[in-house]
Amino acid sequence: MPTLLIVIASTLLAGLAMALGAAIACFEKIANEWVEEEFRHGVMAFGGGALLSAVALVLVPEGIENLNPLSACLWFIVGGLTFMLLDIYLKKINTPASQLAAMLSDFIPESIALGAAFATGNSSAFLLAALIALQNLPEGFSAYRELNSTSAYTPKKIIIMFSLMAVLGPIAGVSGYLWLSDYPEAISAIMLFASGGILYSIFQDLAPKVKLEKHWIPPMGAVLGFVFGMFGLMITT
Repeated sequence: MPTLLIVIASTLLAGLAMALGAAIACFEKIANEWVEEEFRHGVMAFGGGALLSAVALVLVPEGIENLNPLSACLWFIVGGLTFMLLDIYLKKINTPASQLAAMLSDFIPESIALGAAFATGNSSAFLLAALIALQNLPEGFSAYRELNSTSAYTPKKIIIMFSLMAVLGPIAGVSGYLWLSDYPEAISAIMLFASGGILYSIFQDLAPKVKLEKHWIPPMGAVLGFVFGMFGLMITT
């Protein structure tokens, strides 16, 4: 299969994980209230673990290869600050779509980086694709619950919207594949920018919502999410 088609398929499938997460949230009905609460918190923790593994095992190691330490740190900090400012803005306008905005904010630059990784023949490209899908699943789950809490969005409308947004993945991935493969510094900057933003999102949006009083299982979701990324790295290197 031509590499360009692989880029399109990989980014599209990773994007459709958002709709799958929304569908799980739509049909998720557990009779026991505490079990349901633990499940939801565990899903968020898993998403945090997958995000952290993407940062620690792929985005940062790849990003620092083509930049000097000062530039690398600068782009990482700029990413975190940008996501923070976006968070402040969304809070100010009181939108019910903060999780949705955060999900797209890391999905798009990651897809650009993924397309560029395939163009340069990077061995971790498939691992990055898998991690993007893994993180989009719980992010779609959380974003669905956030949007569904308002009367403006029906379950069907949310799932369709998430499915259509998956197309942004191939657009971003093809852009990275066609135009950024000759600019390794730009790819590294995008990876580190996304890393800083993701790390901010983990501790701002996900980690604070994971803990449950007198319940210790949900944080294991973060451990399992990170293990998926670690296992993927070990079998591809």
